[in-house]
Amino acid sequence: MAVEDFIPIRPGLILAFFSRRLLGVCKMADSSNGKKVIEIDVSSDTVCPWCFVGKTNLDKAIEQSKDSFDFKVRWHPYFLNPSAPKEGVKKSDFFGQRFGAAQFDQMQSRMSQIFKGLGYDYDTAGLTGNSLDCHRLLTYAAKQGYEKQHALAGELFINYHVEGKYIGDKQVLLDAANKVGIEGAEELLNDPDKGVAEVNEELEKYSSRISGVPHFTV
Repeated sequence: MAVEDFIPIRPGLILAFFSRRLLGVCKMADSSNGKKVIEIDVSSDTVCPWCFVGKTNLDKAIEQSKDSFDFKVRWHPYFLNPSAPKEGVKKSDFFGQRFGAAQFDQMQSRMSQIFKGLGYDYDTAGLTGNSLDCHRLLTYAAKQGYEKQHALAGELFINYHVEGKYIGDKQVLLDAANKVGIEGAEELLNDPDKGVAEVNEELEKYSSRISGVPHFTV
């Protein structure tokens, strides 16, 4: 069952969806503890606020269902702004130019309300930019376990959308990787070519035929 272009218009929409559908999902396996394992593939971009909303509500659905199911969540890359600069620019400048000042202000106001409903303050003052290094790290993290990759995705979302940190900053990425126990992250990030081929493979396999994120395939 693929959830095509599933954008959470309301903060609780993903939670409601998974709460209704968990018993009917088709991609299941048995875990060692006898529970069914639900496999979820997520195409996402760290700079996408709706993707953070989606993960937050997905985590709520998983928490509510953990007594009956185990979950395997895999994160795959998607680029909302593939031409965004590596060096980072103010969010207000970048998105103001892209959408216009009035529309940008409306978007910020809406997201601030949604984030507050989730218990977070939405940062509007930090930097944005190219998310390739972020995707390189997330793709690399999957090799050390999907639970670590899922935790890393959460750290990076918080860094960017709540704490105002720039996810193109190598130290920010390293700190997040170290916090969730990813080994070898510094070596990866020191080589700008390392992991790029893997990211492109993931893009082609999981994200080349979708038009929006977050995109969930269950």
